[in-house]
Amino acid sequence: MDHIGITSEVNHQRIKSNGIWIHIAEQGTGPIVLLLHGFPEIWYSWRHQIKYLAKNGYHVVAPDLRGYGDSDSPMSPNSYTCHHLVGDLIGLLDHFGEKQAFVVGCDWGATIGWYLSLLRPDRVKGFIGLSVPYYPRSSTLKPLQTITNLYGDHTHVSQFQNPGRAERSFARYDCLTVMKKFVLTTWPHFLVAPHGMEIVDFLPTPSVIPSWITEEELMFFADKFQESGFTGAFNYYRAMDLNWELLAPWQGSKITVPTKFIVGDKDFGFESGGVRDYVEGDLFKSLVPNLEVVIIDGHHFIHQERAQQVSDQILSFIHKLSLD
Repeated sequence: MDHIGITSEVNHQRIKSNGIWIHIAEQGTGPIVLLLHGFPEIWYSWRHQIKYLAKNGYHVVAPDLRGYGDSDSPMSPNSYTCHHLVGDLIGLLDHFGEKQAFVVGCDWGATIGWYLSLLRPDRVKGFIGLSVPYYPRSSTLKPLQTITNLYGDHTHVSQFQNPGRAERSFARYDCLTVMKKFVLTTWPHFLVAPHGMEIVDFLPTPSVIPSWITEEELMFFADKFQESGFTGAFNYYRAMDLNWELLAPWQGSKITVPTKFIVGDKDFGFESGGVRDYVEGDLFKSLVPNLEVVIIDGHHFIHQERAQQVSDQILSFIHKLSLD
């Protein structure tokens, strides 16, 4: 589907929420479904699901998260905490007068969906997380230390920490190349660069674009990042340790909302970091008691790569909850 088509079908507006302007793309009428994108994406990553869910009787709202696309991008990493991000979504729901939403998130969007489900379960009718599971908060170690202990200090998470470093390395490439490196990645392991190398240099640029996306669609992302830059996106990583401090009161809390977790079997790190064992094991289910796990053939940005399959999974989950 060309982006001209989807862009003309959806309604675009900017909504004041939690003190900033949030751009949303929306389509359809009915119960509200919030779609939360990841890194490095924008609302447009949900183009297939927006059309499909709207056609099936839902009011689909896909925001550009703060720091992305046409939404405001506060400069300080301290403005990208779990409380800010959840606050933005509560503001959107209040704007539409909605008590509860079905929520779907991929990558960072999944993390934000977990936060929303943890902090405001009263506002979530059901949650579908893609690619990134819910991890329990360590009582002793901050996330950066945990990741460094597991993978060393050359991960993308570590490299994105210091203001300016990742910005400079990304700036050596045009935005289309950056999109190809990240969105099309088939790298099977957690993103770790060799010593002395930046992650954006390490990731290969695919010479062939896979059949599930077009050059034109990738350009739609690239054009937006050309305008916005990447600092807002990096600020999510720069707030990770602060989130750990802010979530101390929820130590040991469970996610009680009905949840479906979908992950690609070739997602980076899924087979190498003990992630598969965690996702299929008892600990994940003890933390998220009302959980269904679905593992499908695919990589990280599964909602784009396996669009119809993921759309069907979302719809069947929502239908099931609507009957309860």
